[in-house]
Amino acid sequence: MRKLIMLCSCFMLIVLAGCSQPPKPSNKIILWHWMTDRNDTFQKLAQQYKQETGIEVTIQLFAPSDSYSQKVIAAAQANVLPDIYGVLDKKSIVADFIKAGLVADLTDAMQADGASWESSLFDKALADKRFDAGNSYGVKPGIYGVPIDVTNEQMVYNKKLLAKAGIATPPRTYEEFIKDAQALKRVGITPFVSGWGELWLLDCFASNYAFNIMGEEKIFATYRGQVKYTDSDWIKVFNVFAELRNKGVLIDGIVTKGNKYAEQDFALERAAFAFNGSWSVNVYHDMNPSLDYGVIPPPPVSTLHPLKIWGSAGSTFVVNAGSPNKDKAIAFLKWLTTKEQQVVLAQETNNLPSNKEALSVISPILEEFAKGMDQSTHPNIWPLNEDPSVSEAFDKGIQDIIIGEKTQEQVAQDVQKVKDFQMAKGNH
Repeated sequence: MRKLIMLCSCFMLIVLAGCSQPPKPSNKIILWHWMTDRNDTFQKLAQQYKQETGIEVTIQLFAPSDSYSQKVIAAAQANVLPDIYGVLDKKSIVADFIKAGLVADLTDAMQADGASWESSLFDKALADKRFDAGNSYGVKPGIYGVPIDVTNEQMVYNKKLLAKAGIATPPRTYEEFIKDAQALKRVGITPFVSGWGELWLLDCFASNYAFNIMGEEKIFATYRGQVKYTDSDWIKVFNVFAELRNKGVLIDGIVTKGNKYAEQDFALERAAFAFNGSWSVNVYHDMNPSLDYGVIPPPPVSTLHPLKIWGSAGSTFVVNAGSPNKDKAIAFLKWLTTKEQQVVLAQETNNLPSNKEALSVISPILEEFAKGMDQSTHPNIWPLNEDPSVSEAFDKGIQDIIIGEKTQEQVAQDVQKVKDFQMAKGNH
């Protein structure tokens, strides 16, 4: 799907955007989305908004997300995008949509009335669709999206299984985690599960420890080609996975397990710890409503640098810059992200609200996830990202370490070879 999106260059979007007559202003706005778990709540809120304002909001669901993305691309080419929609891809693609005139700049609305709207939302969530001055995408600085929820990835632990192994409190350090995993194994409990057959989730876990071991400055220096992956700190990152393997912490087949199957393992109490995102609260509740569990960040290895977790906007809507109902669309999104509506979304869909004021009434387990937002980071808000081919070699190399096919040093050398090749091509 991403290859398809990449083919839709900014130039093509601009050319094709003028191929049809724009609709006339009306008291009806159209919103497209892909979120099956939130559709009923969206519909209910749309009815409430009509009663309050007289503005009719038509909510249209297109799922799964791949089908939705294809529809957005086709609509962009034909200039028939709705008033409100989402762009499901990396920031460079969002930048193409903006430069093609398909996404409205919301900065003025966000900063009106003393920036009341902007300040009510998590800054890390706004950063997902915010472009700062001097950005590498050539986009006019501004805020271009409205997050309706936020998400982050942390560790979850089963309180009952830990108690069976005599563990009174969850681990606070990596050493304690290894010790607890050994205690769990002694009583026949699988210590840890995650969907590391999906490289993005493995990459997320690895980057947590890279930030903890070497700090962000050295990570980005590596991406710029100034530090090699054979550096001792990167070897320490790879060592984390070698030790997890050697200590028997990881389940067999973890490098081929999809996340939905890992979620089943944890929900059905087949593993004591899991690495997953805040969206899992909804997933686990559907699978096992009586599951008693808590949330902690991945236990840090080092005290030299803070451990960062991936966290950002969960789902973000943009406004069609060419919509004749642009102001009405912005007003609806502002209403949707006020405390009252955010509470409804959080309580009915078990997702973290993007409005900070709504945190006071969310469920205890969501509140535990919310505590991690202060230490969150995300590739979408980094100053630069690694070349995709290097990242793929890095993640697959970790899989090789886990299954014992390669040593940490071999993987470091393999990744550096790919990095050197990309640097020679000028991809840095």
